[in-house]
Amino acid sequence: MSKVNILSTKILLSPQKQALLDAGFSVNEANFIKTQNLDFDLKGIKANLIFTSQNAAQSVLLHPKAEDLKTKNVFCVGIKTKALLEENGFNVIVYVDYASDLAEIITLIYSNETYTFFSGNLRKETVPKALKEANIQFNEIQVYETILTPHKLNIAVEGILFFSPSGVESYLKENKIKKEVCFCIGETTAEALFNVTKNIRIAENPSIEELILEVIEYY
Repeated sequence: MSKVNILSTKILLSPQKQALLDAGFSVNEANFIKTQNLDFDLKGIKANLIFTSQNAAQSVLLHPKAEDLKTKNVFCVGIKTKALLEENGFNVIVYVDYASDLAEIITLIYSNETYTFFSGNLRKETVPKALKEANIQFNEIQVYETILTPHKLNIAVEGILFFSPSGVESYLKENKIKKEVCFCIGETTAEALFNVTKNIRIAENPSIEELILEVIEYY
């Protein structure tokens, strides 16, 4: 049987790639987006902090005054974001897998609090819209930007791994999706493909390891 050709739209860590190679796949990879930390001021910080991405957390941790934020409670999306913040001494009181769930918890249970939302330039409206509608006091600080880095694919692949809506957007700038199976890290990423293909598989939990398991199980 010939090897199934997989494309990852992000360079995988070596154990992640190895898991696919050990399962008999041929793996191609390229970064279809890159992120860049921005300069920002930590002014007017509210009582609680919101992070919906690991990139935002990493950018804030590099700020010379990041230490001053450790007295605040943190609400975040993603187990890896939670782990990163806790390893650096932050107190995470709520973490969930999706921004929509976080918005729901904040508006239902913690609506009397105030928040600073650390975001990127391509962030979704999910959290800010929910907070505005619930009249919750918050401000937003943009701490990183996502830059699309499209590549023209010149090999045939059977499966494509997508990790973010911006990764989908970048891929589609230079390539079309025909019969390929699209493996998505989460529902938000999958939504970016709904008008493009029905051939979508979503990881059981939004992590790269779970996404790789989904690929292995599918084939």
